[in-house]
Amino acid sequence: MDKSYTPQNIEQKWYDTWENKEYFKASGQGDPYCILIPPPNVTGSLHMGHAFQHTIMDALTRYHRMKGDDTLWQCGTDHAGIATQMVVERLLNAEGKKRTDFSREEFIEKVWQWKETSGGTISQQMRRLGDSPDWAREAFTMDDDLSNAVQEVFIKLHQEGIIYRGKRLVNWDPKFQSAISDLEVENHDEKGSLWHFRYPLADGVKTADGKDHLIVATTRPETMLGDTAVAVHPEDERYKNLIGQFVILPLVNRKIPVVADDYVDREFGTGCVKITPAHDFNDYEVGKRHNLPLVNIMSPQAKILAQAEVFEFGGKPIENYDNQLPQKYAGLDRFDARKLIIEEFDSLGLLEKIDDHALKVPRGDRSGDVIEPLLTDQWYVAVESLAKPAIDAVKQGEIKFIPENWDKTYYHWMENIQDWCISRQLWWGHRIPAWYDDQGNVYVGRSESEVRQENNLDQSVSLKQDNDVLDTWFSSALWPFATMGWPEETPELEKFVPSSVLVTGFDIIFFWVARMIMMTMKFTGKVPFKEIYITGLIKDEHGNKMSKSKGNVLDPIDLIDGIDLNSLVAKRTSGMMNPKIAEQIEKRTRKQFADGIEAYGTDALRTTFCALASTSRDINFDLGRVEGYRNYCNKLWNAARYVLMNTEGEDCGKDNTDFELSIADRWIISKLQDAIVTFEKQIKEYRFDLATQTLYEFSRSDYCDWYLELSKPILYNDNYSAEQKRGTRHTLINVLETTMRLLHPMMPFITEEIWQRLKPMVNASSDSIMVASFPEFNESLRDQKAIDDLEWLQKLIVGVRNIRGELNVSPAKPVNVLLKNANENDRRCLQEYRGFLSALAKLESIDEVSEQAPPSATALAGEMEVLVPLAGLIDVAAEVGRLNKEIEKLEKENKRLSGKLGNANFVERAPAEVVAKEKEKLAQAEISLAKLKDQKNQLESL
Repeated sequence: MDKSYTPQNIEQKWYDTWENKEYFKASGQGDPYCILIPPPNVTGSLHMGHAFQHTIMDALTRYHRMKGDDTLWQCGTDHAGIATQMVVERLLNAEGKKRTDFSREEFIEKVWQWKETSGGTISQQMRRLGDSPDWAREAFTMDDDLSNAVQEVFIKLHQEGIIYRGKRLVNWDPKFQSAISDLEVENHDEKGSLWHFRYPLADGVKTADGKDHLIVATTRPETMLGDTAVAVHPEDERYKNLIGQFVILPLVNRKIPVVADDYVDREFGTGCVKITPAHDFNDYEVGKRHNLPLVNIMSPQAKILAQAEVFEFGGKPIENYDNQLPQKYAGLDRFDARKLIIEEFDSLGLLEKIDDHALKVPRGDRSGDVIEPLLTDQWYVAVESLAKPAIDAVKQGEIKFIPENWDKTYYHWMENIQDWCISRQLWWGHRIPAWYDDQGNVYVGRSESEVRQENNLDQSVSLKQDNDVLDTWFSSALWPFATMGWPEETPELEKFVPSSVLVTGFDIIFFWVARMIMMTMKFTGKVPFKEIYITGLIKDEHGNKMSKSKGNVLDPIDLIDGIDLNSLVAKRTSGMMNPKIAEQIEKRTRKQFADGIEAYGTDALRTTFCALASTSRDINFDLGRVEGYRNYCNKLWNAARYVLMNTEGEDCGKDNTDFELSIADRWIISKLQDAIVTFEKQIKEYRFDLATQTLYEFSRSDYCDWYLELSKPILYNDNYSAEQKRGTRHTLINVLETTMRLLHPMMPFITEEIWQRLKPMVNASSDSIMVASFPEFNESLRDQKAIDDLEWLQKLIVGVRNIRGELNVSPAKPVNVLLKNANENDRRCLQEYRGFLSALAKLESIDEVSEQAPPSATALAGEMEVLVPLAGLIDVAAEVGRLNKEIEKLEKENKRLSGKLGNANFVERAPAEVVAKEKEKLAQAEISLAKLKDQKNQLESL
C-alpha cells in the first residue's frame, strides 16, 4: 500500500471497475429491495442537498446488496419544463436568436441537442459520489416509454372525468407566459405600501357614523379595476346596515355590492376589504361563496385590457355585464397603470392615505418576475377521489413516514387538497393529447388519426392540437410505475412496486410524494413505496439556508476534489461563496497547502453526511467535520498498512486452526459483534447518525487506538508463543476485513482498496467488497469476560495517561504505579495482564500497596486508586513555576469574566445565549483553577 492515503488514486479506478463489471444491476435473487431516486432536473448539477440524499440512498443500496437482496436503485432525470426551456432560450439569445424564430418542432430539436451534449452533468457527478444505481435502467421523463405512460394516464383519467379543462385562477408568470406551480413561487419579504382608497356608497346610503363612503386598503391598486364587491365581517356593527347595499367602483363607475364574509379581519385596517375574484386567490374563494362575477382586467403579458373579460364560476362568459375599462389604462403594464390609478384617486380626493407596509411578494423562482394570479383556461385533475385512498394507505400503515410526525403534514395537505392545474404554456414537455375543432370542441386521444377515427371526423373537419404541455410534476408522479414498464405487465412492475423506501425532503411531500401515492394506487392498485424517509435540509454551519444570494453555497465536488486558490477567489468574487467563509478557507489554504484546499475525497464527505443524518429538520454542515473524517480515512489507511506489514507473508491461521486467542483478541472480536448488532438496528431505524457513530467508535477507538496497540506486545515480544502470535495476526486480518465490509456502504472506495489487499488472506470468494456478504452477528464469538477484563485494563491505562498529562510527564518516560484498595478481581487482572499494562502505560513497575503511600498523583479505576509517586518523576521547582504561570493566567481570566457578568448593563442587554456562554466559560475556568492549585499543593508537599 502507498504510504499515504490519496483518494484521487483509488476512486475513479474502483468506480470504473464496478460499473464495467455491472455490479450495480439487480441480481435477480433474494428478496426485492428497491429505491427510486427523486429525479433531479436535467439542467442541474449536484448541490449539497442532492449529495446528502444520494449518500443515504447509496448506503442503503450497498447495504442491502451485500445482505443478498435483489437490489435495484432506479435512477434517472426529469425533463424540467421551464428550467430546460429557459436554458436553451438563453443559449439562443446569446446567438442573437429567439425561440419564436423557430417552429415548435425546430425548437424541440434544439432542446434535445442540448440535452445530449450538456444534460448529463448530474449523472457524472453521481458517479463521483460513488452512487451505485443501475445505469442501464437510467430513465428520462421524456423517453418514449415514459412519455407513453404519461399519455395513457392522461387519456384514462380524462375518460373517467377526473381530468377536465376549466377556467380558474393560477399562478401566472408574465415573463414565461405560463402557469407555474406553488413550488416555483418564492415569496420575498419586500418593502411596499398600503393604499387606502375611498369607495363612495351608492343610492345615498351612509355608514352608521354618517359617512358617504367606505375606506378599503390594498397593496395592489391596479387590481381595483376588477373589483366585484366590498366585503365586511357579518358581525361588524359598523357595517351591518350596509350589507346588501352597493358602492360605486371609482374610475370604472360600476355598482358593486357590499357582502358579509367571515374571511374579513375586523381588526385590520377599516374592516372593509375589496374583493377581486379574478386576481387574488383568497378573493376567488370569497367570490365563489357569494356567486360574484369574475372580472379579468389583465392580459397574459400583465397589461391592462381595453375591455374586461367577465365570467361566471365554472368559466361561462357573462354576456350583459358592463365590461368597459378606462381607456387611458389600456395596454399599460400593470405597474405603470398602478401609478396612474393612484394619481387619479388622489386628484379625485379619494386617496385617504398611504402607509409603509412590509409584504411578501410572490416571484417566479426562475424568472424573478412578480407572479400574477390570473384567470386562464387550464387542464386540471380533480384529485378528491384520488386523495382518499392515498390518505387511507398512510393511516392503515401500508406506507410509513420516518420520522412519523411527517404524516401530520401529509394529512393536513391531503385533507385540504384542491384540484391540480397540470397544464403549462411551454413548448418543452409532454404535449397534451387533446385536439380542438373550429367550434372549440375538445377531443382527447393518442394521435390525431385516432381522434378522427373514434369520433368519425373526416378531413373536412379541421383539428388543431393543444399547444400546452403537462406540468413536470404530472410525469414525475408516475415515476414509481412508469420506470418499471407500465402500462405493460413487466417482471419489474411486479417485483419492485411497491419499492422499499423513498428518500426525499419535506418540501416536496405534497408536490411529489402525495401525487406519486395517488397515481400509483390508481393505476397499479398498489402503494408506490412502503416507507418514506424524510431527510433534514442541509444548511450552512450557522443554520442559514444555502443559496447563491447569501454566498454560502458549497459544491460537493469541490470538497471531494479540492479547490485551487484561483477557483476559490473566483467563487468568492462571483458571489458563489460567502466572502468570510472564502477568506477563512483561503487563509488556511495558503498556510497549509501550496496549491489549494486538500481534496477531502468522496469517503470523507459521505461519512460526514451519514454522521449528520439525524431526525432534525435542519442540519448544519460544518466543513470541520469533513476534515475530521478525512483524518479518519488516514487512520484507517495507516491501520491497514500496520496490519499488512505484520501479516503479509506470515502464518495468520488462514484455515481457522492452530492458533490461540489472547484476551485482547477475544475482546476486539466481542466488540465487533456488538458493533454489528447495533449498526443493523440503527440502519433499520434510519438513524444513520447513530450507525456512523457506532462504526466510527469501534473502528477508530476500539480497533485502531486500543487493539492495534494491544497487538504489539504479542507480536514483538518473544514471551508469547507461536500460537498466540498466529492468533493475533489472524484477529488483526479478520477483524479489519469485517470492519471494511461494515463500513463499505458509507465509505465505498477506501474500503474496497483495503479489502482487496486483505482478500487473499481471508479466503474471500467475491471479486469485490460490494458484492461480498455483509457481516452477521455471531453470539458465540462474544466473550463477556474479555469485555469486562479489557474495560478494567483500559481504566487503569487511561488513569496513568491522565496523570502523565496533568503532570506534563513525557509518554516515553517510564513511571512506577501503586494500586490501592484493590479487590480480588483487581489482583487477578493485574496478574494476568501485567504485560499489557507495562507496555501500553509505559510502566517501570506496578505493585499493590496497603500502607500509607508516598505523595502521589491519583486516578480512579473503579473503586481502586491508581497512584503515581511524584518523587524523582519531575523537576518540582520547574513544574511549580509552570503551574504558577497557568494559575496567574486563569485568575486574570476569572476576574475578567466575573467583572463582565457582574456588569448589569451586559447581563441585561446581551443576548441570553451570549450571557449563558460567558457563565459557562467562568464555571470551566473555576474548575481548571481549582485543579491546578490542587496539583501545585501536591507538588509543594514533597
